[in-house]
Amino acid sequence: MSNLSTAATAAGATFSLGHFVDGRHVPGTSGRSGPVYNPATGALRGHVAYASAEETRAAIAAAEAALPAWSAVPPLQRARVMFRFKALLEAHADELALTLTSEHGKVLSDARGELTRGLEVVEFACGIPQLLKSEFTENVGTGIDSWGIRQPVGVCAGITPFNFPAMVPMWMFPVAIACGNTFVLKPSEKDPSVPVRVAELLKEAGLPDGVFNVVNGDREAVDTLLTDPRVAAVSFVGSTPVAEYIYRTASAHGKRVQALGGAKNHMVVMPDADTRNAASALVGAAYGSAGERCMAISVAVAVGDAGDRLVAAVKEQLAELKVAPGTVERADMGPLVTREHLERVRGYVDLGVQEGAQLVVDGRGLRLTGHEQGYYLGPCLFDHVKPDMRIYREEIFGPVLCVVRVPDFETALGIVNAHEFGNGVAIFTASGEAARSFTQRVQAGMVGVNVPIPVPMAFHSFGGWKRSLFGPLHVHGPDGVRFYTRLKTVTSRWPTTAREGAQFVMPTMK
Repeated sequence: MSNLSTAATAAGATFSLGHFVDGRHVPGTSGRSGPVYNPATGALRGHVAYASAEETRAAIAAAEAALPAWSAVPPLQRARVMFRFKALLEAHADELALTLTSEHGKVLSDARGELTRGLEVVEFACGIPQLLKSEFTENVGTGIDSWGIRQPVGVCAGITPFNFPAMVPMWMFPVAIACGNTFVLKPSEKDPSVPVRVAELLKEAGLPDGVFNVVNGDREAVDTLLTDPRVAAVSFVGSTPVAEYIYRTASAHGKRVQALGGAKNHMVVMPDADTRNAASALVGAAYGSAGERCMAISVAVAVGDAGDRLVAAVKEQLAELKVAPGTVERADMGPLVTREHLERVRGYVDLGVQEGAQLVVDGRGLRLTGHEQGYYLGPCLFDHVKPDMRIYREEIFGPVLCVVRVPDFETALGIVNAHEFGNGVAIFTASGEAARSFTQRVQAGMVGVNVPIPVPMAFHSFGGWKRSLFGPLHVHGPDGVRFYTRLKTVTSRWPTTAREGAQFVMPTMK
């Protein structure tokens, strides 16, 4: 389907997207499908097939059949496929970014940034020969050596969200494949074209058929992946209720699972912070990608007298924020992904007003001339939000920032730690003492000090705490290698020719 979705839309036509299994495009046969829209205009781009359980099992079978040969390929040769894939991603970056923007709605510069962050994991996977090296101990006992071996787990599955249709899958499959596994990806049905295009590029890079497969669909495909005994490991990113379901179901069927859930990321602004810098960081982190990021800052905790200055500075910057279709030059924020999601986020703004929060900036009245059918909501800013309000407790996933005012550092730390989510958090301060105490005591998986969105680089691992992560291991980086491999420890000796008698005590090394 190379360039199919982009070309079809340019011509005013619509596309029909199926699956990519065993190295080829496979049309959907379930009779079920869903629409794919351009969020900037509300126009229909095409339809995506929803896989049946039988179609999903066919993708699993293709991955299972490809596993023995691929796992036997030397890591160096697997790395060379990743190197060629990296070059193809770079060559097609503009095409991928445009397709991504046309289906998700984020601005082109942000789409390019998403691709770059995914590409970094591909670069990390290119070093798999080094990453799979293990430890060796000579003479753990007399004439006895011991060493570890990391081997692939088998067929792996990835279930990924709409907000990063390129980056989140690339947080998973490059490491899994480089470790010698095969993979079945079930991307979001809201913006499915980029994952299928990525599958084409992997094939062009020399990846054998069946090693990477894409099945589009809904819960029927997901449940098949979670319960099929041939799937050994499942990776997921999405909301907490679904993450909990994924973890519980897949674990009950004997699979290893990493399931990343929701977030309510706080940014603590101390009185000594530079107000303008903190406000700029907040505006970018809260409203970039229309707030549809799992690492978006959705709560600003203003400490002491920082509140008035911070709210005034954010309000001033929001007046200059440009909301437009993602393809418009210098656009800061595009539309939300679907009309249903737009109504959900707008409903939270209505709720915040009802709950008594002060709506300082109201984006509900935004209308773009010529794009009246697009899914736009202007930036919304609430002040004097209380921790018992639903707009504080629940993940909104839109361009809505809540400001909570607290008297001191200890209170700020306390409300952050009391929240059920612990994905990412940040503190803005000029005090090294406050920053050090915060990083040591805060209960979150990723922490930024004067950095609003502390997404780790590919050679570190990404993941939250509390109800933001189900499973012991984070995504990509060292934890990714651990997740997609099983450790085998070998203890070996070569005895003398003299026959030894049976020993009935627990063996010890001498």
